[in-house]
Amino acid sequence: MERRKVGDVMTRDVISVPEDTLFVEIVETLAENRISAVPVVGEHNEVLGIVTEADLLRKEEFSDRGAGTRPLLESPRHRRARAKATATDARSAMSTPAVVVTPDTTVAAASRRMAKRGFKHLPVVDDQGRLDGIVSRADLLRVFLRSDDDIRDEIIREVLVDRLWQVPSRIQVRVNAGVVSLTGRVELKSMIPMLIRLTAGTEGVVDVVARLGYEKDDTRPGPYAEA
Repeated sequence: MERRKVGDVMTRDVISVPEDTLFVEIVETLAENRISAVPVVGEHNEVLGIVTEADLLRKEEFSDRGAGTRPLLESPRHRRARAKATATDARSAMSTPAVVVTPDTTVAAASRRMAKRGFKHLPVVDDQGRLDGIVSRADLLRVFLRSDDDIRDEIIREVLVDRLWQVPSRIQVRVNAGVVSLTGRVELKSMIPMLIRLTAGTEGVVDVVARLGYEKDDTRPGPYAEA
């Protein structure tokens, strides 16, 4: 099953700033372009980090208590946040090292990386580490804009026929708003969880409802039992 790649959904016309860009200039760049994050690049367009609205808001967060005031017990996360509150340029405001993906990274892998780190954007780099684009949560969600017919066709072609070698007429596949309904009978009982897992892994699938029977129970030791 061919998985959609970051290169299929990313924004290529990406705005970036050099590391000596002043704090106020970064704010202006975000506001003028109606974006919430901007990659920071070096002399050769290599990605050094990324500045987000959350990074810039640290200055306001600490404005009434002073970024120089250090708690008696301070976590590493709080220390980093306090340091950003004193930022005057992109170099001191950016989150670094940058967490990046490439155009060949699958949408699923990019989504996991984004969720694990709590990011809303990931810079996309080429094989030299140079900025090639940017991908957002909204970009990754485009996989759910597939039509029901496209999803159904892929399940029949790539899951039932290519992967499980099943006769399509024995399994009815219906898709409504991304929710897949599977009804019918498979040859072996062990195929049922496999069919559900592969169907759920099809891009654009929101949920799977399965009402499936089987001809033989191959999950028990000994000769297959007829269902």
